[in-house]
Formats: sequence, structure tokens, C-alpha cells
Amino acid sequence: MLNKRISLIALGILSASQAMANDQAESKGFVEDSSLKVLLRNAYMNRDFKDGNADKSEWGQAAIGTFSSGFTQGTIGVGVDAFGLYALNLERNESRSGAQGIDFFKRGDSGEPADDLSKGGAAVKFRLSSTTLTYGDQMPALPVLSYDNGRLLPESYTGTLITSKEIKGLELNAGRFTAESRKSAEGRDSGGLKSINVLGGSYQFTEQFKAALYASDVEDVLKKQYVNANYVFPLAKDQSLTLDFNGYRTKLDDSYVREVGATGDDNNIWSLAAVYATGPHSFTLGYQRSTGDSNLGYPYGGYQKDQNRVGDGGNTIYLANSYWSDFNAEDERSWQLGYGLDFSTFGVPGLSYNFAYVRGDNITTSTSDGGTEREIFNQFKYVVQSGPAKDLSVKLRSSILRVSQKSSEYNVSGNEVRVFVDYPINIF
Repeated sequence: MLNKRISLIALGILSASQAMANDQAESKGFVEDSSLKVLLRNAYMNRDFKDGNADKSEWGQAAIGTFSSGFTQGTIGVGVDAFGLYALNLERNESRSGAQGIDFFKRGDSGEPADDLSKGGAAVKFRLSSTTLTYGDQMPALPVLSYDNGRLLPESYTGTLITSKEIKGLELNAGRFTAESRKSAEGRDSGGLKSINVLGGSYQFTEQFKAALYASDVEDVLKKQYVNANYVFPLAKDQSLTLDFNGYRTKLDDSYVREVGATGDDNNIWSLAAVYATGPHSFTLGYQRSTGDSNLGYPYGGYQKDQNRVGDGGNTIYLANSYWSDFNAEDERSWQLGYGLDFSTFGVPGLSYNFAYVRGDNITTSTSDGGTEREIFNQFKYVVQSGPAKDLSVKLRSSILRVSQKSSEYNVSGNEVRVFVDYPINIF
């Protein structure tokens, strides 16, 4: 079983006698290496749905405080990480809240969204050489368990994670988490997760080539494997070509298939993106393919209690064609044409623009096949470079999504607008 393999690998990591790196030897102390940061976030999302579906929107102000201590000196260092989250609902509109894809403030039993949210968490950490064991509330960012920080408040998970960087270029991770805190609700176990085991790592083979391999096991839900290969071809000065391959293989548990009434239990999805960068410009060509017999397509994220989702993090989709739509339906094929521009060259440092056009076809649902969808994505982002508001960022994002009638069981057409203003403050 995966949890037994995690235990064995963790034991091997912690008992390694020949370490090529030793971060603990450079520890300055619990207080000396500590940091306290506060992120002030004002976020608004609006989805203007088509085909008779009610429009949805939410707006809120959040304060996200994070404390990270250093490690005590000695052979084994000890430290603490903690966070405190608060969000105030600025819209409080019962008829416009409750969209699964927005999810700033979860609706209560009365059907009304919460007026505000507050919660916190802490974890204790131990470091031997360059291997760290963390136990408690965390925000893991792994390809098979990646917390969602793309809404008002971030998700978090409670459990144990071991991260080892004993060999230069090699990172190994092994963990087990038994509770999930939903981004739109209070409490440590508001997501319905029973447990998830994660195992894997990445290795920087050369300056140009990096690869990763991970696996996860969500109790009573699914087993998932992930592979990545990334190669950068340096070309002329200020020019490069990057090839990035990502793939997931998912197998649903029989009990979960019966619980949600799914048809089929497996999905394979992969994407290959080619990015040509020259000066301030970048051009992207992407292809993504979903196969398998599960009508759920590629399943990830969400909350099992009320969404029939899998609970492995709202960002657990390291694929090229994921914007508003993830283009992850059963049998779907999708193509992307993208463009990016850094305005620094034109005298406006901190300003960037990104565009993408993605088209998907061959979508299969329970009633039809050959469905299509297409999305036009635009985003401007500006980061203040100096002065009292240094590092404050403003992100304006829009998507136009159109879904054919044959695909209406899988997705819905609409226009989306997101406005995020983030102001990070380093207290110490």
C-alpha cells in the first residue's frame, strides 16, 4: 500500500548517513530566521452564464497572515509555521452566491453565504541535514496535491509531509493528510477528505532538463499518477524554446464509482506545450488529450461532502489547457494558441499581458459525442515596482467560454471577469 511505501521511504530519507547537502548546519536560529507576512487581498469574480443559467458573483476582502520560524540550532532543528485567515463578505447576495467555481463564501443551511470567515492553523517542523518533516496544518503544492490559492482564501490540509533535498537537484516528497479545510468555510475538516497519501519527487538532470514523477491515493476515491518532463532549448540571445509535457493517470475506486453514479473508472490525460520566448514576447502552442472510460473525465479538487469531487486540491491540474474550462472531459482533445508580453521593454516595468485561445472537441457525454467548447482568455497584471505600495499587484482577467449543445452536460457557456488586488506586507 502507498502509506507503507511512504513510511519506508521516509525512514530511508531520515536515516541517510551520507548527505550531499546540509541546510541544518547553516541554521541561524528559531528567531533569527523567522518571518511574519500579511497579504491583503480584495477579490471579485463574476460569471455571466448563458443558456438560461443564473449569473453568479462574489466579492470579498481578506487578510492572510503567515508566520514561519527558523530552526533551532543543533543536529535536529525544530521550528513552527502558522497562519491566520480572515475574509469579509462585501456582496452578501444570496441569489448570486453559491457557484461551485467561485466559492468565496460557502452557503449555510439557510442558503445564505457567510458574512465573514476566520480560521487559523499551525504546524511543527523538524529538520535533519536537508530533510524536513512537517506535521500539522499546511498548504502543499505538489502535482498530485496542490492547494487552491486562486480565490479569496487558500485551502489547507492537515497531516504530515517529509521533504528531502539531500542531493543537489533532487527533491523527494512523502506525506499523509487526513483533513482538508475548504477555502470558503471555517474549520480544519470542512472538505470531507478521509485521507490522502502522496509520494514522489523531481530531479534537475541538467540546466535545461527537469523531470518529475508523483503518485497519490485518496482513500475510497481514487489512485493517481503524474509524470512531467520539461526541456529548455537555449537559442540566440534572449531566445528560447521550452517543451513541457504533463500527464495524469487516474483510477477511481469501485465504491466511489457506485457512490457518484459514474460510468467507467479510469482516465488518462496529458498535454504538451511548446513556448517560444524572444525578448518581451512569448508564443505558446499546446495540445491536450483526455482518454479513458470514465464520464467524469479527469477528476480533481473540490469537496466530497457536497460536490461529489475528490478532495486533492483545487490546483491539482498541472496541464497546459486549464483556464476557466479545464478541457478535461471524457475523450476531449484541445488545442491552444497563446501569447504573452512583458511591457518592461517598452518602459512599463511590472506590467504584463497574456492571451490564449483554446478549442476542444470530441467531447463524450451520456447523451451524445462529438461535443465542442472554446475559450478566449485575456489577462493584464501590474506589480508596483517601488514606493510605499511596492509589490502591490492588480490582476484583471476575463474569459469568454462557449460550449456546444452536445457538451451541455459537461460544461456551460458564459463570460467571466476576475479582479484581484494583492498587497503583500513583510512585517519582519
